[in-house]
Amino acid sequence: MNRDDSRSARRGESSARDIHNPQGVRVQKVLARAGLGSRRACEDLIAEGRVVVDGVVVRELGTRVDPATQRIEVDGEPLQTDSTTITVALNKPAGVVSTMAKNQDRPTLAEFVAHRPERLFHVGRLDAESEGLILLTNDGELARRLTHPSFEVPKTYVVTVEGRLTRTARTELLDGVVLEDGPAYADSVRILDATPVATALELRLHSGRNRVVRRMLAQVDLPVTRLVRTAVGPIKLGDLKPGRTRVLGRAEVSALMATLGM
Repeated sequence: MNRDDSRSARRGESSARDIHNPQGVRVQKVLARAGLGSRRACEDLIAEGRVVVDGVVVRELGTRVDPATQRIEVDGEPLQTDSTTITVALNKPAGVVSTMAKNQDRPTLAEFVAHRPERLFHVGRLDAESEGLILLTNDGELARRLTHPSFEVPKTYVVTVEGRLTRTARTELLDGVVLEDGPAYADSVRILDATPVATALELRLHSGRNRVVRRMLAQVDLPVTRLVRTAVGPIKLGDLKPGRTRVLGRAEVSALMATLGM
């Protein structure tokens, strides 16, 4: 259910279906455990009609639910309640190979999460020369949707190229350039900085094909000298230092799930 659907539900439908589970946990307690604020703040969310369980707006503070089996949404976004799943953001340094397998010659992603007890696998990849945000998770369905082309999760890159971005090159990137594995186009192209010999660009695109950003820019005669991925959907790299990791918060995971229709 998206945000508009949630609003419509609050306007028009009542809790005709009984979603109360006598053996469950009070809704406000579930929300508080998920990090949405104090118990009192979560009670306010319920009173305002912003909480939906299995498609039904919850307004009774005594309502009990089973977070393991029932879908809970706040403001149209699904609540992540499974404490056994985890998603980690890594700022991949240049020179690191996007694999969890050991490599005799180069460092791999596995080295940066070796301290974690979970069995994580990476979602997508960055070529060895590229830097920036890469996600690792033990949530199989989340990983499947993030990598499946049909979900078209947008990704944002900051790229330094040789030369200047011309109006013609920008138009080509937006309209689509023809690569050996088919056309590819950028959703947006923005100049961040420019000198007579180099340009810093921000590109946003949905394609996750191998080295697609480098190949697109090469096609318009703009060789890449540095590439950093700064966002995957709603998840941003922020000020995470190269080689460091952080566990995504529940609100971030919920936003990512909403992007993927989960």
